[in-house]
Amino acid sequence: PGIVIPFHSPSPDEADRQGAEFTGSTVTTQMFWDSDLGKTIETAAYSLYRRKNPELEKKIDAVIDMYGKLQQEDGYLSSWYQRIQPGKRWTNLRDCHELYCAGHLIEGAVAYYQATGKRKLLDIMCRYADHIASVLGPEPGKKKGYCGHEEIELALVKLARVTGERKYMELARYFIDQRGQQPHYFDEEARARGADPKAYHFKTYEYSQSHIPVREQHKVVGHAVRAMYLYSGMADIATEYGDDTLRSALDLLWDDLTTKSLYITGGLGPSAHNEGFTSDYDLPNESAYAETCAAVGLVFWASRMLGMGPNARYADMMERALYNGSISGLSLDGSLFFYENPLESRGKHNRWKWHRCPCCPPNIGRMVASIGSYFYSLADDALAIHLYGDSTARFDISGVPVGVTQTSRYPWDGAVEIALEPQAPSQG
Repeated sequence: PGIVIPFHSPSPDEADRQGAEFTGSTVTTQMFWDSDLGKTIETAAYSLYRRKNPELEKKIDAVIDMYGKLQQEDGYLSSWYQRIQPGKRWTNLRDCHELYCAGHLIEGAVAYYQATGKRKLLDIMCRYADHIASVLGPEPGKKKGYCGHEEIELALVKLARVTGERKYMELARYFIDQRGQQPHYFDEEARARGADPKAYHFKTYEYSQSHIPVREQHKVVGHAVRAMYLYSGMADIATEYGDDTLRSALDLLWDDLTTKSLYITGGLGPSAHNEGFTSDYDLPNESAYAETCAAVGLVFWASRMLGMGPNARYADMMERALYNGSISGLSLDGSLFFYENPLESRGKHNRWKWHRCPCCPPNIGRMVASIGSYFYSLADDALAIHLYGDSTARFDISGVPVGVTQTSRYPWDGAVEIALEPQAPSQG
């Protein structure tokens, strides 16, 4: 936490300058900055789960208090819309990240509750999720929309699992099922605000993976981070509902990505124009975009595919993206980061201290801080090991407490010693 929190907190002067560049004013916000605070809270929570840090916890509690004061009576919560575009909420789901920001705040709330037992942010986000469900959904009178930047789907699954409230799982499934349906919501939404859908900057809804319904998608397209978050949410819903149609689509998408659109590092998305995919085998080295967040997203997706059952191809890809495509985005001391990760440079590509779009630092932070959660999967009577590394863990397997110790210098050395220590005689 002594490195993670400061390295994605710019100085006030720097924040003022960046805010002015983006908004044309001195207001120090961007439409997606709630998401970065959500990821920061999540990062801090994973750190607090491992060891107490009263000073860090106090800082996070202050941020949570701020959100509690900001939340409106009906549960709505968006610093951008409440401060910059009041009165325009839910008018541009395609571009303006409302649900994306909500998703990251939900993830932060779930992690903070699990780490500290404090419910304040969790209750705030439950109220917001209830508000979202009152506005969006399949029922008559509700908007039939979904977010242009996927994230809310996987976050609602987490919220449902930690609260036991199935309504959040149903809302997540709705967002998955509704995506790409006709008549297209983004067209209707644009017309409602007096805009021409044909004037959309990216021309095609492939950018947001909403060009066709998700079960008909067999090729990875568009913005790479959005794609990874969508596929993560699809995998969660496939697992929760035993949905073989989603699983079949995910298998085809996985094969397409890993055989035609992936760098050897686990980086993905070669183009800066759409921060994402272009054509098959278009994988240039020097101009590679390969955003850090996209590789982090691949780690998330692979881990959720493993949630449907152990499979080495998912674990191996998770390892590749973890050790290469994502960690390359962070300097050894945690103070500098790459947004893009080209595979070749003439010496002019250097890590940033900060960036006007600072999504990557807290994304790397939360992944690194939660690294232990990717090592294992547990069933009633079985344990699967997905990653290697010097570590200890404890599980209940068939009612028997079992300690697992890995002794290794991995990845610097391929030798791994695994010791299992059941606290009672066991036979399997």
